[in-house]
Amino acid sequence: MATVKKVAVIGSGSWGTALAIMLQKHGHAVTMWSRRQDAVDELEKDRENKKYLPGVTLPQGLLFTAERKKAVEDAEIIIFSVPSRAVRQTAIEFAPYITKEQVIVNVAKGLEEGTLKRLSQVIQECIPLCEVCILSGPSHAEEVARDVPTACLIASENEETAKMVQAEFMNRRFRLYTNTDVIGVEMGAALKNVMALAAGMSDGLGFGDNTKAAIMTRGITEMKRLGVEMGGKAETFAGLSGIGDLIVTCTSMHSRNRRAGILLGQGKSLKETLAEVKMVVEGVNTVQAADALAKAHHVDMPITNAIYEVLFQGKNVEQAVLDLMSRDGKAE
Repeated sequence: MATVKKVAVIGSGSWGTALAIMLQKHGHAVTMWSRRQDAVDELEKDRENKKYLPGVTLPQGLLFTAERKKAVEDAEIIIFSVPSRAVRQTAIEFAPYITKEQVIVNVAKGLEEGTLKRLSQVIQECIPLCEVCILSGPSHAEEVARDVPTACLIASENEETAKMVQAEFMNRRFRLYTNTDVIGVEMGAALKNVMALAAGMSDGLGFGDNTKAAIMTRGITEMKRLGVEMGGKAETFAGLSGIGDLIVTCTSMHSRNRRAGILLGQGKSLKETLAEVKMVVEGVNTVQAADALAKAHHVDMPITNAIYEVLFQGKNVEQAVLDLMSRDGKAE
């Protein structure tokens, strides 16, 4: 049973805003932090996040601040909703103001470039005194903000912590399941963005449903292969943070990764693509980390490697697809 809790949302992008709206509407006291004071001023004045969630009204009572201490002071749950590349710096900046009683819920999906660490590992490294949970699953901010029925999961090694967040966040339009396989959940969340790039490229090339189905099916196999090698559970990849997130990200125009893939498939450069999407495309950063992890763990990930070659080695997109199709025959 949910109680009224103070929640801090760190980050004012689409997903952070959607969660802030949902939690405020369902009885929590929410403060949303933005790095820029001008962004805070706009949110307060317009009661709308015009850049990331246009047309969605921000509920009365939802507070905004650019001050770190003010954002997290007295908050019982702190949601980290910043791009994966900003997680470490954000955690470092907030660490002095966070206490061991507070629970951090990370909603970013990715891997840290360079260290190849999962994002919960990054946060725990910077803020070792409190527990870190992962919220993941097939969830577009544009739909959650408009109360479209959505199911996600909350992952924590401490099942009681996961159950607490589940009880606080769940409502008639937002269902949460608990999971203790943090590794599997984070790897599924990160790697599905790479497969969404591949699915988008297929669409951009004008290929059909057959091609996309093949990419998604073989893609989940790659995701599971690496995730299990790193300590995750195979069954996690059959759930919401695996096949569920893969389906929604590969098929929806809400997906930035799929949109980026479409543009790349149409012949645009990576620079042109990122400029047109105008928002963070997590799969671009993740594919570098995923390719490096695959090599380090000696895991065969042909789709991931093909996307890496297209993005960073100048390989022709159509040729990459044809090369995947003409690999040696194997048993499924």
